[in-house]
Amino acid sequence: MNLTEGIAAAGLNLPAGAEAKLGAYLTLLEKWNKTYNLTAIRDPDEMVTHHLLDSLAVIPIVEKSAPAGRRFTLADIGSGAGLPGLVLAISRPDWMVSSIETVEKKAAFQRQAKIELGLVNVSIHCARVQSCDYRFDAVISRAFASLGDFVCLAGPLADCLWAMKGEYPADEIAALPAGWRVAESHRLVVPGLAAERHLLQLEKT
Repeated sequence: MNLTEGIAAAGLNLPAGAEAKLGAYLTLLEKWNKTYNLTAIRDPDEMVTHHLLDSLAVIPIVEKSAPAGRRFTLADIGSGAGLPGLVLAISRPDWMVSSIETVEKKAAFQRQAKIELGLVNVSIHCARVQSCDYRFDAVISRAFASLGDFVCLAGPLADCLWAMKGEYPADEIAALPAGWRVAESHRLVVPGLAAERHLLQLEKT
């Protein structure tokens, strides 16, 4: 499934130029991946489904947590090659996305993508999550850590946390530290991807 078909199948409305920028991001990722090994997925078609469409699938849910009347601030922690952060920033230019990544080569790729794609609504931070002293409307992570570790690290940054997971993580939910709960669980449908995907909203009790 190509990107155009996937966006249509997901029922997403993207602003003018966003699809072209997503394609340019993918081309840049393929180029850098040959040298810097940013992702284990190397097939361009798989990158569309496993990276781009997988990231785009969260938009209809996450945007419901955006505050009315001002810009939505979202942090992507452990963002790797900018997934989902850069994809969300491209697709929702009215959001302000902060990408936090500890590995320099991955942060360098994101900085280059920001420059080449003209992403004025993105800030890139090569740092540990613990060193971040900002507050955001929400924090998102994709295959970053266990839910317990996620809430411990990201809890100080926002009251609303979004965790992207594969299969429903029942054991991780049972092991959440005191003071945290799953407010909502959404099973995502990613066009062209047969594997399970879930998006969990975590909040303080």
